[in-house]
Amino acid sequence: MTIRLHYVHDPLCGWCYAAAPLVAAAMAQPDVELVLHGGGLFPQPMQLPAAKRAYIREADARIAQMTGQVFGPAYLDGLLPDPAFTLYSLPPIAAILAAEELRAGAGPEMLKAIQSAHYVEGRRVIEAEVLVAIASGLGLDGGAFASALPRQPVEAHLVDTRQLMTRFGLGGFPGFVRERAGEWRVVPHGVFYGQPAAFVESLRAG
Repeated sequence: MTIRLHYVHDPLCGWCYAAAPLVAAAMAQPDVELVLHGGGLFPQPMQLPAAKRAYIREADARIAQMTGQVFGPAYLDGLLPDPAFTLYSLPPIAAILAAEELRAGAGPEMLKAIQSAHYVEGRRVIEAEVLVAIASGLGLDGGAFASALPRQPVEAHLVDTRQLMTRFGLGGFPGFVRERAGEWRVVPHGVFYGQPAAFVESLRAG
Protein backbone atom coordinates (compact mmCIF):
# COMPACT_ATOMS: atom_id res chain seq x y z
CA MET A 1 0.00 0.00 0.00
CA THR A 2 1.49 3.30 -1.10
CA ILE A 3 2.36 5.90 1.51
CA ARG A 4 2.27 9.52 0.41
CA LEU A 5 4.57 11.48 2.66
CA HIS A 6 3.72 15.17 2.64
CA TYR A 7 6.84 17.11 3.56
CA VAL A 8 6.41 20.70 4.74
CA HIS A 9 9.80 22.31 4.32
CA ASP A 10 11.78 25.40 3.53
CA PRO A 11 15.00 25.21 1.49
CA LEU A 12 16.73 27.68 3.84
CA CYS A 13 15.60 26.03 7.08
CA GLY A 14 18.48 24.49 9.02
CA TRP A 15 16.28 21.89 10.67
CA CYS A 16 15.00 20.85 7.25
CA TYR A 17 18.62 20.25 6.31
CA ALA A 18 18.84 18.19 9.51
CA ALA A 19 15.86 16.16 8.30
CA ALA A 20 17.38 15.51 4.86
CA PRO A 21 18.67 12.02 5.82
CA LEU A 22 15.17 11.13 7.03
CA VAL A 23 13.71 12.26 3.72
CA ALA A 24 16.33 10.34 1.76
CA ALA A 25 15.60 7.16 3.71
CA ALA A 26 11.88 7.53 3.09
CA MET A 27 12.38 8.16 -0.63
CA ALA A 28 14.48 5.01 -0.91
CA GLN A 29 11.41 2.94 -0.02
CA PRO A 30 9.52 1.64 -3.06
CA ASP A 31 6.16 2.21 -1.39
CA VAL A 32 6.76 5.83 -0.35
CA GLU A 33 5.89 8.81 -2.54
CA LEU A 34 7.23 12.18 -1.38
CA VAL A 35 5.11 15.31 -1.88
CA LEU A 36 6.87 18.63 -1.26
CA HIS A 37 5.16 21.64 0.28
CA GLY A 38 7.39 24.73 0.45
CA GLY A 39 6.44 27.00 3.32
CA GLY A 40 8.24 30.32 2.90
CA LEU A 41 10.18 30.70 6.14
CA PHE A 42 11.63 33.95 4.79
CA PRO A 43 8.83 35.44 2.63
CA GLN A 44 10.75 38.68 2.13
CA PRO A 45 14.49 39.21 1.61
CA MET A 46 16.08 39.43 5.06
CA GLN A 47 19.59 40.37 6.10
CA LEU A 48 20.36 39.08 9.57
CA PRO A 49 21.95 41.01 12.44
CA ALA A 50 25.12 39.59 13.92
CA ALA A 51 23.28 38.15 16.93
CA LYS A 52 20.90 36.20 14.71
CA ARG A 53 23.77 34.86 12.61
CA ALA A 54 25.49 33.72 15.81
CA TYR A 55 22.28 31.96 16.87
CA ILE A 56 22.11 30.17 13.51
CA ARG A 57 25.74 29.11 13.86
CA GLU A 58 24.97 27.52 17.24
CA ALA A 59 21.95 25.71 15.81
CA ASP A 60 24.00 24.49 12.87
CA ALA A 61 26.62 23.07 15.22
CA ARG A 62 23.91 21.22 17.10
CA ILE A 63 22.47 19.86 13.86
CA ALA A 64 25.90 18.65 12.75
CA GLN A 65 26.40 16.87 16.06
CA MET A 66 22.96 15.25 16.04
CA THR A 67 22.78 14.19 12.42
CA GLY A 68 26.25 14.23 10.88
CA GLN A 69 25.09 16.74 8.28
CA VAL A 70 28.01 18.73 6.86
CA PHE A 71 28.30 22.50 7.09
CA GLY A 72 31.18 23.53 4.86
CA PRO A 73 33.81 26.22 5.51
CA ALA A 74 32.51 28.23 2.55
CA TYR A 75 29.21 28.54 4.42
CA LEU A 76 30.46 28.82 8.01
CA ASP A 77 33.38 31.16 7.31
CA GLY A 78 32.22 32.86 4.13
CA LEU A 79 28.48 33.14 3.61
CA LEU A 80 27.13 33.10 7.18
CA PRO A 81 29.35 35.85 8.65
CA ASP A 82 28.87 38.14 5.63
CA PRO A 83 26.73 41.14 6.70
CA ALA A 84 25.21 41.13 3.19
CA PHE A 85 24.09 37.50 3.61
CA THR A 86 20.40 37.49 2.64
CA LEU A 87 17.74 34.86 3.29
CA TYR A 88 14.76 34.76 0.94
CA SER A 89 12.74 31.57 0.51
CA LEU A 90 10.74 32.34 -2.62
CA PRO A 91 13.49 31.98 -5.28
CA PRO A 92 14.62 28.50 -4.15
CA ILE A 93 11.01 27.35 -3.76
CA ALA A 94 10.34 28.57 -7.30
CA ALA A 95 13.40 26.61 -8.41
CA ILE A 96 12.03 23.41 -6.87
CA LEU A 97 8.69 23.91 -8.62
CA ALA A 98 10.43 24.68 -11.92
CA ALA A 99 12.57 21.55 -11.66
CA GLU A 100 9.47 19.44 -11.07
CA GLU A 101 7.77 21.07 -14.04
CA LEU A 102 10.66 20.21 -16.34
CA ARG A 103 11.16 16.66 -15.06
CA ALA A 104 8.76 14.74 -12.86
CA GLY A 105 10.51 13.77 -9.65
CA ALA A 106 13.20 16.43 -9.94
CA GLY A 107 11.74 18.59 -7.15
CA PRO A 108 13.30 16.59 -4.29
CA GLU A 109 16.58 16.43 -6.22
CA MET A 110 16.54 20.21 -6.54
CA LEU A 111 15.80 20.67 -2.85
CA LYS A 112 18.73 18.46 -1.90
CA ALA A 113 21.03 20.25 -4.35
CA ILE A 114 19.99 23.68 -3.07
CA GLN A 115 20.64 22.63 0.52
CA SER A 116 24.08 21.33 -0.42
CA ALA A 117 24.90 24.46 -2.40
CA HIS A 118 23.87 26.63 0.54
CA TYR A 119 25.17 24.75 3.58
CA VAL A 120 28.22 23.02 2.10
CA GLU A 121 29.35 25.21 -0.78
CA GLY A 122 28.27 28.58 0.63
CA ARG A 123 26.59 29.66 -2.61
CA ARG A 124 23.96 32.39 -2.75
CA VAL A 125 20.98 30.25 -3.66
CA ILE A 126 18.53 33.15 -3.82
CA GLU A 127 20.21 34.33 -7.04
CA ALA A 128 18.68 33.16 -10.32
CA GLU A 129 22.02 32.45 -12.00
CA VAL A 130 23.06 30.20 -9.11
CA LEU A 131 19.77 28.32 -9.27
CA VAL A 132 20.16 27.85 -13.03
CA ALA A 133 23.65 26.46 -12.49
CA ILE A 134 22.34 24.04 -9.85
CA ALA A 135 19.56 22.90 -12.17
CA SER A 136 22.05 22.38 -14.99
CA GLY A 137 24.12 20.25 -12.63
CA LEU A 138 21.09 17.99 -12.25
CA GLY A 139 20.90 17.53 -16.00
CA LEU A 140 18.05 19.98 -16.58
CA ASP A 141 18.20 22.31 -19.56
CA GLY A 142 19.50 25.62 -18.24
CA GLY A 143 17.62 27.76 -20.73
CA ALA A 144 14.32 25.98 -20.17
CA PHE A 145 14.83 26.21 -16.43
CA ALA A 146 15.60 29.95 -16.57
CA SER A 147 12.38 30.45 -18.54
CA ALA A 148 10.35 28.32 -16.14
CA LEU A 149 11.65 29.97 -12.98
CA PRO A 150 9.72 33.28 -13.09
CA ARG A 151 6.40 31.73 -14.05
CA GLN A 152 6.09 29.45 -11.03
CA PRO A 153 2.96 30.07 -8.87
CA VAL A 154 4.98 30.45 -5.68
CA GLU A 155 2.47 32.58 -3.78
CA ALA A 156 -0.38 30.15 -4.46
CA HIS A 157 1.89 27.27 -3.47
CA LEU A 158 2.68 28.98 -0.16
CA VAL A 159 -1.02 29.52 0.53
CA ASP A 160 -1.71 25.82 -0.05
CA THR A 161 1.15 24.88 2.26
CA ARG A 162 -0.05 27.18 5.02
CA GLN A 163 -3.52 25.67 4.75
CA LEU A 164 -2.04 22.19 5.15
CA MET A 165 -0.05 23.37 8.18
CA THR A 166 -3.17 24.86 9.75
CA ARG A 167 -5.20 21.73 9.05
CA PHE A 168 -2.74 19.51 10.89
CA GLY A 169 -1.48 21.95 13.51
CA LEU A 170 2.06 22.15 12.15
CA GLY A 171 3.73 25.13 13.77
CA GLY A 172 6.96 25.26 11.80
CA PHE A 173 9.45 23.53 9.56
CA PRO A 174 10.01 20.72 8.92
CA GLY A 175 6.73 18.87 9.19
CA PHE A 176 5.56 15.49 7.92
CA VAL A 177 2.06 14.18 7.29
CA ARG A 178 1.42 10.61 6.17
CA GLU A 179 -1.42 9.87 3.76
CA ARG A 180 -2.32 6.20 3.41
CA ALA A 181 -5.56 4.62 2.21
CA GLY A 182 -7.36 7.93 2.58
CA GLU A 183 -6.23 8.45 6.17
CA TRP A 184 -3.91 11.26 7.21
CA ARG A 185 -1.78 11.61 10.31
CA VAL A 186 1.10 13.78 11.46
CA VAL A 187 4.40 11.92 11.68
CA PRO A 188 6.59 13.10 14.58
CA HIS A 189 10.15 13.53 13.42
CA GLY A 190 12.16 15.33 16.10
CA VAL A 191 13.05 12.15 17.97
CA PHE A 192 14.39 10.59 14.77
CA TYR A 193 17.15 13.05 13.87
CA GLY A 194 20.16 10.87 13.16
CA GLN A 195 17.96 7.74 12.99
CA PRO A 196 16.67 7.43 9.42
CA ALA A 197 15.76 3.75 9.68
CA ALA A 198 13.62 4.36 12.75
CA PHE A 199 11.90 7.23 10.96
CA VAL A 200 10.98 4.91 8.09
CA GLU A 201 9.58 2.40 10.57
CA SER A 202 7.43 5.15 12.07
CA LEU A 203 5.89 5.84 8.67
CA ARG A 204 4.50 2.32 8.55
CA ALA A 205 3.27 2.22 12.14
CA GLY A 206 -0.37 2.72 12.95
